[in-house]
Amino acid sequence: MSVRQGTAAENDAIRFLTKQGLQLIETNYRTRGGELDLLMWDQHTLVCIEVKYRRHGRYGYAAEFVTTKKLQRIRAAFERYLLDNGHSPVSTAVRIDVIAIDGGTCQWIKNVV
Repeated sequence: MSVRQGTAAENDAIRFLTKQGLQLIETNYRTRGGELDLLMWDQHTLVCIEVKYRRHGRYGYAAEFVTTKKLQRIRAAFERYLLDNGHSPVSTAVRIDVIAIDGGTCQWIKNVV
């Protein structure tokens, strides 16, 4: 996938999620441990969203590419984000979601971890 396709998929995810009422905070937050695609507020919950895109299912569907190891890296980077941005990991409601885009179909998988 090219950078352009990745950016387009993230923009599609942002449009989809803002229509669902989420508010964008940041995109492509980088830490030493990894990158967080999207950070958004869902009312009082801070949500980290991993965006996966596949043009077609020939080699598997987008959601299948979010592995346990990938989720561990996302969780560690999200914890780093919380600390770096003054959010208490204890008192801030958080969750990790996945937006899986297969061709033109968008699937929102909430609370994957």
